[in-house]
Amino acid sequence: MRKKIIFCAFLLFGQNFLLFGQLKVTFKTGKIQPVNGLSVHLFLAGDFNNWNPGDTASELVKNNDGSYQLLKVLPKGIYNFKITRGNWQTVECTALGKAIENRNFTLLHDTTINLNIAGWQDNFKPEEKKHTASAQVHIINEKFDMPQLGRQRRVWIYLPADYESSKRKYPVIYMHDGQNLFDEFTSGYGEWGIDEIMDKLPAKDQCIIVGIDHGGEYRITEYDPYDSKYGKGRGDDYVDFLVKTLKPYVDQHYRTEADVRHTSIAGSSMGGLISMYAILKYPDVFGNAGIFSPAFWIAPDIYSYAQQQTMGKKARIYFVCGDAEGPGVVENMKKMAAIMKAKGISEKNSPEVIVKGAQHNEKQWNGDFLGFYEWLSPTQPSPEREGLKAKKIKKSPL
Repeated sequence: MRKKIIFCAFLLFGQNFLLFGQLKVTFKTGKIQPVNGLSVHLFLAGDFNNWNPGDTASELVKNNDGSYQLLKVLPKGIYNFKITRGNWQTVECTALGKAIENRNFTLLHDTTINLNIAGWQDNFKPEEKKHTASAQVHIINEKFDMPQLGRQRRVWIYLPADYESSKRKYPVIYMHDGQNLFDEFTSGYGEWGIDEIMDKLPAKDQCIIVGIDHGGEYRITEYDPYDSKYGKGRGDDYVDFLVKTLKPYVDQHYRTEADVRHTSIAGSSMGGLISMYAILKYPDVFGNAGIFSPAFWIAPDIYSYAQQQTMGKKARIYFVCGDAEGPGVVENMKKMAAIMKAKGISEKNSPEVIVKGAQHNEKQWNGDFLGFYEWLSPTQPSPEREGLKAKKIKKSPL
C-alpha cells in the first residue's frame, strides 16, 4: 500500500512538473493589411510547428471586433515565426512588399504578443529574381541518377579559379540543399553565397564544392535516417548515394584529393543532421564535417547511434548554431559535441560556436561558412580573408 502511495505521489509530481514546465503565450492581432473580398484565415508558421504555413493547430481565431487571437502552450525558449494566410505565397511582408525577417520572442513566463501586419506578399508583384552564380559554378547534371533512392537530382560544382590552368588536385566539400548554395534565382529563402565567399579567397586557398539539390517534398525524409511523423526515413539511402555513386563520379571526372583527410561534408538544419549521420556512418570516407544548426530534435535516435559508432581521434567536426534559433537547438548541438569529445576528439577538432542573436536562416549560414572554412583549411591570413572576416557576425566559441 505504501509503495502504491509513493508511486502515485511520484506520478502526480511528474504531471505537475510537466504542467508547470509549460507556459501560455497569447497572440493577438492589431492592425492588419486588408485583403479585398476574401475571408481571411491567419496562421502562425514557426519552429514550434516545423514551419507549416497552414497548420490548423496554429490558426488564429477571429474575434467579434475583427481581431484575431490564438493561445498556445509552449516550453520556455526562443521561438521564431511568421504569419501566413495558409501558404508561403500569402506570407506577411512589409508595406512595400519586401520580405521581412522572422519574428521572434523569448518565452520565460506567460505572455501576450501583439501582431501588426503591414502587408501580404501576394498583394505585390513578385520581385524578379536574378542569377547570381559566379563563373566558377557549373552544373554536373540536371538529372543525376540516384539509384539508391530511385530518383534524379540536379548536382552543382564549384571549381577553383585556377582549376583549368593548373594540374593540382583539390579537397572536396559535399553540401546539401544545392538550390540555396550558389544562386539566388534557385534559392527558396535566400542563398548562402558560397561562390562569392570562395571567389574572394586566393585561388590557392579554394577547393571544390559539390552541391546536391534537395528533393522538395522528399527533403525531410531524405535527410533523416529514421522514420518520423513526416514519413519513412531515407537518410541511409541518401548517404549511400553520396558515398557509392556521387563521390566515385566526382573523383573520376575531376582532379580531387580523394582521401578521407581531404573529403568533407556540410549542411544546415536537416542538412546538418544528415551531415552528422554521414560522418558517423562513413568515418573512413568523410574526415571532416560542418554541422550548421542541426535539426537533431527530429531524430533523437542519432545520439545513441553516435555513442555506438567508432570514431577516430583525427575526425574533425565543426559545430555552429545561433542562440536565437528556437528551443533546444543549442542544447542538442552541445549534447552531440559532448559525445564526440567523449570519444577522444579534441576541442580543437570539435569546436562549438554559438552565434549571438543569429536565427535559423541562410543569412546566418553565410556568416558562419568562412569560419568553418578557415578552421577546415587554415592558411596564412590574406587581405581577402581579413576583408571577409570583418563582415562576419560576431561569434562566441563555447
